[in-house]
Order: sequence, then structure tokens, then C-alpha cells
Amino acid sequence: MTLLKRWPMLNQGLLWPTIYDYLLIVLGSILQAVALRIFFIPAELASGGVSGVAQLINYYTGWPIGMMTFIGNLPRYVLGWRYLGGRRFAMRTAVAIITTSFLTDALLLIPFFPKAGLTHDLVLNSLYGAVVAGIGYGLVYRGQGTSGGSDILARILNHYRGIPITQSYLMTDAAVILGAGFIFGWDKALYAIITLYVSGLVVDTTMEGASTVRTAMIVTSEPDLVAQNILIEMERGVTILAGTGAYTGKDRPVLYTVITRSEIQMLKTIVHQADPKAFMVIGAAYEALGEGFQPFKKQ
Repeated sequence: MTLLKRWPMLNQGLLWPTIYDYLLIVLGSILQAVALRIFFIPAELASGGVSGVAQLINYYTGWPIGMMTFIGNLPRYVLGWRYLGGRRFAMRTAVAIITTSFLTDALLLIPFFPKAGLTHDLVLNSLYGAVVAGIGYGLVYRGQGTSGGSDILARILNHYRGIPITQSYLMTDAAVILGAGFIFGWDKALYAIITLYVSGLVVDTTMEGASTVRTAMIVTSEPDLVAQNILIEMERGVTILAGTGAYTGKDRPVLYTVITRSEIQMLKTIVHQADPKAFMVIGAAYEALGEGFQPFKKQ
């Protein structure tokens, strides 16, 4: 009983989701450290954040990048604790910062580790580094944490100003990339901008999915026929919404359905055959949960 009172998550069935979050955070942090050591640091690509600043300082002083990343994250960690969720944020972000900072230096101690990187091609380093790091950031976010540094500022901008994560990266890391231009050269700074942008796209995809689900809203004079054909031929659910034409003032039912990307053409054919004058809008959705799609899972 004492254990249940002290750790209420045990009593509420929340232990596994919490462990899962931390596993995502650790895995994401490992990928970030690998991206730094294999792609970014050997190619002198400072794509922003505290780690980018640490790279610039390391160039002149030789101080360990991981250690400086950890020290530089401390002030922003306090800021994130204040604005992004208190203790829950603090625990997850602490794990991410410690893991990434430690591994960034510790990977050099592993025998046969490619300390000089896998390639000297800036294009390959910037793109592959962006993908690996972006997946790492996305996994940390899905674990409801951040990787510290610019991630914290980006999350604050996203949470309080509604600015997408991709744009937040560009805003918070511009100064670091500018400094990299003076130190490493402007060609590498330009590649760092590409890295920053691509990693932001990968973060969004990792967090929200590849946008393979499509939603369709259909205004037709044959709602029953269209709905019936979708139900029978596509085996997809249809919701009939009440609508009113602004010009005519007449009732116009609106059909709403969710399909996959591969079913778009079939839906177009069904609607056109039933009502060639129908009006249809197809939009992208990040995720569909429920019957016919992914099941709901406890978070």
C-alpha cells in the first residue's frame, strides 16, 4: 500500500507507458550523439543548438563537446522546467541531456569507432546527419521530453506561440549558424542550414507520422448513393453532416470520410459516377485512430 501511495502510476496502470517514454528518450538521445560524432563534428557542421555552440568553442579550446553541451544546457533546463511542465519535464529532459552529453564524448572511447566520420562529402554528412538527428529529436519529443538547448526554446515557441517546430529551429539556431559561417566557412554554414531544415522535417514526420491518411468532405446532390457506394465498395465509414448552402439557403448534406492515400482515386471515381457535379475537398491528416485504422493506445 505504501508503494502504491508513493508511486500512484503503479496503481493506475501507467508504469509501462512511462517506461516506454524513457526508452524513446534514451534511444533518441543515442541517435543524436551518433549523428554528432559520425556526421556533424567531423564535417564541421554546426547546425545550431548548444551542441553547435560547443563545436565552435571546441574549435578554439579543444574542450570536450559533450561536457560543454551539458554545461550549456543547464540554464535552458531551468527555463524549460519553468514553462514546459515542471517535474515531469525535468526528469525526461534530464535523461536526454545527460545521455546525449555523455555519449558524445564516450563514443570516442569505443575501439574502431569512426572518429573521422564515414565520409568527407558535405552533402552526405548534412543529409544523413539531419535524418539521424531528426529521428532522435522526434523520438525524444514522442517520449514527452526535449533534448535541451534550442529544443527547449523551440518547444516554448511552439507551445505558447503556435510556431511549428521546423520554423522554431530556424529562429532559435540562426545565430549559431551565423557564427559557424565565420569560423568554419560559409559553405559549411549553408550546408548547416540545409541540415537544420531537413532535420526539422524529419522531426515532424517522426512525431506525427508520414501523413498517409486523407480526409474527404463531399457536397453532392446524391448523398445517399455516394455514401452507400463508399460503404460497400471501399468499406469505409461515412458521416453525414448537416449543411446549408449560403447562396441557395437550401439544406446540403456534407459527407465526411477518412481514407488512405492509395484510396483517393477510387473515391474520386465513386463520387464522379454518382454525381459528376459534386464538390469534394481532400485534405491530409497525420493520424487516424479507431475502427479501420490504428487502435487507440494509452499514452
